[in-house]
Amino acid sequence: MQETVIQFETSNPVEIFGVNNANIQLIKSFFPKLKIHARGTEITARGSKKELEEFNEKMKLLLKHYNRYNSLSPQNIELLLGEEGEMKAKEASESNDILVHGTSGNIIKARTINQKRIVASSDKNDLVFAIGPAGTGKTYTAVALAVKALKNKEVRRIILTRPAVEAGEHLGFLPGDLKEKLDPYLLPLYDALRDMIPSDRLDMFVDKGVIEIAPLAFMRGRTLDHAFVILDEAQNATENQMKMFLTRMGANAKFIITGDESQVDLPYNQKSGLKHALRILKDVKGIETVRLDERDVIRHSLVKRIIDAYESQFKDQNS
Repeated sequence: MQETVIQFETSNPVEIFGVNNANIQLIKSFFPKLKIHARGTEITARGSKKELEEFNEKMKLLLKHYNRYNSLSPQNIELLLGEEGEMKAKEASESNDILVHGTSGNIIKARTINQKRIVASSDKNDLVFAIGPAGTGKTYTAVALAVKALKNKEVRRIILTRPAVEAGEHLGFLPGDLKEKLDPYLLPLYDALRDMIPSDRLDMFVDKGVIEIAPLAFMRGRTLDHAFVILDEAQNATENQMKMFLTRMGANAKFIITGDESQVDLPYNQKSGLKHALRILKDVKGIETVRLDERDVIRHSLVKRIIDAYESQFKDQNS
């Protein structure tokens, strides 16, 4: 008799095992010749080599479904463990436009032409600049790509970072310690992640360092291997900070840099590292720039008109 152990990541094993182990009992009914036990974050099975090989393949389908949809119901188990299970899983995986399934059951995918260009560019390049005004979904799309890569085990961790630059406010006057002062700047990144990863699992990923959200200054001196890294609000990085960040790229890393050239909050005597990088890296192989505009706005219809008005003024000032 041989043994196999299936390990999975979750802070709440009931999501896998089911209430009162209902899911485990259902799985056992499909493998009556195996002795199956569930404990902690492991499922152990004992039996013949042939039975265990089939069990391993079927459990991969179940865990892939759980990681993608954030849930595993008895109906899912019956479909995936049945004779057509592999075909159904393949059909689901071939929905190329779907990036991830959100925590509320909503489908998260690129919805505009330029958002789809971000997805396509990230598939082909290790470094992508996504440039455009607020509301165009550039950060949200980038975070969805990062979560998808983590769920598919293409990377080992996600790192999200932003420059801690005040937009008219002053950090020193905010109450609290350094973390409490910085958290408001990182809130949009937390919001996006909460849409895509259940809260308890997100907390677990953050505690284990699988997902890291930190100010740009914290990237100095590091090598970011096997990671999906997003630099948000990059227009507020200085030239030195941008060079520092770009040279953090390690083995098997994906970088997406998002920003809006018209919303630079740096002091007047400091130049935006984003504008500088776009200029000097425009012909470097393996780097692509996607520009979004008012056509990509998916917020309130007024936002498009507001962006148009500001864009017109920006062009007049720079003409």
